[in-house]
Amino acid sequence: MKVLVTIQHPAHVHFFKHSIRELEARGHEVRVVAREYDVAIELLEEYGIDHQVLAGHVDTTFDMVKVQLQYEARILDIARKWKPDVITAIGGIAAAHVSAVVGARSVVWTDSPVGSNRITVPFADFVCTPRKFRDDFGEKHVRYDGFHELAYLRPEYFEPDHDALREHGVEPDEPYFLLRFGTMKAHHDIGQKGMSLAVKERLVDLLSEHGEVYIMSVAKKLPDSLSQYALQTPVHLSHSLLDAADMFVTDTHTMATESAILGTPVIRTNSFAGEGDMSNFVEFQERYGLMYSTPDGEEAVEKARSWLERPESEREIGKRRRRLLDDTIDVARFVTDAVEAAGRPDATPADIRGVRDSDPVRRPTERNPA
Repeated sequence: MKVLVTIQHPAHVHFFKHSIRELEARGHEVRVVAREYDVAIELLEEYGIDHQVLAGHVDTTFDMVKVQLQYEARILDIARKWKPDVITAIGGIAAAHVSAVVGARSVVWTDSPVGSNRITVPFADFVCTPRKFRDDFGEKHVRYDGFHELAYLRPEYFEPDHDALREHGVEPDEPYFLLRFGTMKAHHDIGQKGMSLAVKERLVDLLSEHGEVYIMSVAKKLPDSLSQYALQTPVHLSHSLLDAADMFVTDTHTMATESAILGTPVIRTNSFAGEGDMSNFVEFQERYGLMYSTPDGEEAVEKARSWLERPESEREIGKRRRRLLDDTIDVARFVTDAVEAAGRPDATPADIRGVRDSDPVRRPTERNPA
């Protein structure tokens, strides 16, 4: 069959990269289209994934709408000519809309209860989310035991490259702290706030007393007060950096989850946190104790201080991470099998649930019926 994959974020590259290769190995034809955002295109090139760039960067809310419409129109043109059997994406606005027009099946993946779901889900054939996702999308909703980021960070798929870090001036065996700042310009960030400059500066001052500090930023340029901490390592080493870090502090979402899965203590602070926070982050904090989230930047600084004064043992953190891995399935395998199953003309949500329940890593005894 023919599978069209749409990429709009660096994490989407990681999420689909193993499934793209496996689908091709099974004899299917896969085509990848992308929109420029952060380092998404750079990652596609690094991993040797053939792709077509259909839209550029977004700087304003008006640009966001314009670029999204442009992106959808170009995907529609490709789909009409190429005639895919399945279109799949994270978020999936364009995937759901275009598939409804051209008669393809759409498999949409989401872990965020964002407003764009309202214009995506009604047009999608299958919507796959982590088990605790708070919204209910009805019959088409398939829940699975896992998180998006496990599709590329389970030990079966990821091994940190500490030698490469050393080649780029980062010593993984010495204490260091990693920070990442977002721009809050993505469609799901509208109206939300990240860390203030004052909080960022306080964190750097605090952490630099205990080790090296490295900053990753979505913005092209850091403020002068922080520019000396800018990280220059290649983007494909970001997960190795997370793995070896002593602590990760961020106002973004995806890398907070990645850090927790890798067993690196993470403090996440933005206005999403707190009451009504997204289910993934609640699980990481309350069930697994691998993350601390707060909407208060000053509280984040004090939490970092307390962790530095009373660090938890690697053994204890390792036990929590092991529990998470034992609780979850092979997400990359599920993505591949779900997309393949969706390509059958008579496929139903029950078929997608069927491949979920046959996961080779773990077959849980209790499942959400959706």
